[in-house]
Amino acid sequence: MRYDFGSDNTAGMAPAALAALIAANDGYARAYGADDVTARAADLIRQRLDADAEIRFVFSGTAANAIALSMLAWPHEAVLAHHAAHVCTDETGAPGFFGSGVGLLGLPGLSGKIEPIALQALLDEPEVGHRQPPAALSLTQSTEYGTVYTEEELRHLIELVKLRGHGVHMDGARLANAAAAGFDLTQIARLGVDVLVFGGAKAGANCTEALVMFDRSLARRIDNRLKQAGQTASKTRFLAAPILGLLESGDWEAGAAHANLMAQRLAAGIATRSAFVLAHPVEANAVFVRMPPEAHRRLNDAGWACYRFDDGSVRFVCSWATTEEAVDEVLQVIATL
Repeated sequence: MRYDFGSDNTAGMAPAALAALIAANDGYARAYGADDVTARAADLIRQRLDADAEIRFVFSGTAANAIALSMLAWPHEAVLAHHAAHVCTDETGAPGFFGSGVGLLGLPGLSGKIEPIALQALLDEPEVGHRQPPAALSLTQSTEYGTVYTEEELRHLIELVKLRGHGVHMDGARLANAAAAGFDLTQIARLGVDVLVFGGAKAGANCTEALVMFDRSLARRIDNRLKQAGQTASKTRFLAAPILGLLESGDWEAGAAHANLMAQRLAAGIATRSAFVLAHPVEANAVFVRMPPEAHRRLNDAGWACYRFDDGSVRFVCSWATTEEAVDEVLQVIATL
């Protein structure tokens, strides 16, 4: 079975990330994030975002998202998110676990983007003592369906919750792909996002994400919180180094741009060389295809791993490592289904 398009998690570490990890292994360094490698990686993230922020490196996106949401809502409150967001569908209740009971309220919207009218309607519901009221908004950039919010779209959503005094979290597991698609990273803090998960794993690092707290008040006792959650690395430099390598080399953006380009190549081939149709706009590194179960089974039987997603479409994900040859090979098979 080939996993070229199963997920961007199936690719290995990008060369620049791996080289930085090896370099960080040389000699001795201070522990628990007090080392130079971690400081340099954090500084480069601040530069990319053009914002002052408190930054910590953690082992997984799920932990980063859940801990971030636990900062923005009390246990008796809830977080608003798209109903297909990773925090709602793929984190096994981690926000509630880390948040001691924090709830999730799913919202509709085409292709992974929250519909502002639905958000406003939920915010307008009267608060009663029998259910968890909303306290924060979680946004995903790029979305679970491979689309990219524009700055204006984000502003419309964020303003609605900020008027209520609520916090805002952004899941940036595929933020590099959004940036490669033209999204301006420097707008994230200016739009009012309080805490961001800056993606590393899907961009070519190891299993590392950066927790970026623009609202520094959220960082009060953050090291205690991370320690209790099992997210404090004694050798933090090995979490930070791959992201440092990607950022110093420019491959964080370049790898994402390549992944996006391969997704466009795949989408164009499906549209012109097969009987299938695309389910969502292709704006980042994911392609969703309306494919009957029998055709999907035959594709898997032919040795290509790809998975049926929440809306029933079949998802193909490109990465920094996806080759033109792999795209053309899978297109040849799809054309025969």
